[in-house]
Amino acid sequence: MTGALALKRAAPSLASGQAVRFAPRAAGCWLVTALCVGLPVAAAAQQVVFEGGAVPAPLTAVPADATRGKIVFVQREKGHCILCHALPDPEVRFAGNVGPPLAGIGSRLSAAQLRGRIVDPTQDEPDSVMPAYYRTSNLNRVARPYASRTVLSAQDIEDVIAYLLTLR
Repeated sequence: MTGALALKRAAPSLASGQAVRFAPRAAGCWLVTALCVGLPVAAAAQQVVFEGGAVPAPLTAVPADATRGKIVFVQREKGHCILCHALPDPEVRFAGNVGPPLAGIGSRLSAAQLRGRIVDPTQDEPDSVMPAYYRTSNLNRVARPYASRTVLSAQDIEDVIAYLLTLR
């Protein structure tokens, strides 16, 4: 089956212009879907000002939501932070151990420090293996369609920070 035919069968309402919600089964499938149907991936990054390793100013004026932040944190199609970080949450299974466990992170770091570590962890730790979720320059091996895009949107980052601040 060709890609176009598969997409038509998976989302027949695209032809009518209706919104369609996809439930991708494979890692990265959502990126292919977004490109094929013209869905936005993530916007280009705005200018971010670091003070030390922290970013004091929120990236958006929209209030952050911890519930959305947990979804971004856990979802493979978004941050997929549980690939490396363990959480003190019995609902989250199969967490990684490459990064530090995040139990109590909300009492150890401020929102500005968390924002800095998510936006560009190399500002605080130059040898960090954590990806820069809101940087678009000085990256290696980025596919051309994503070269000027961030991994997470500004709102996604603010929501993740709100969630992490609940982990006290």
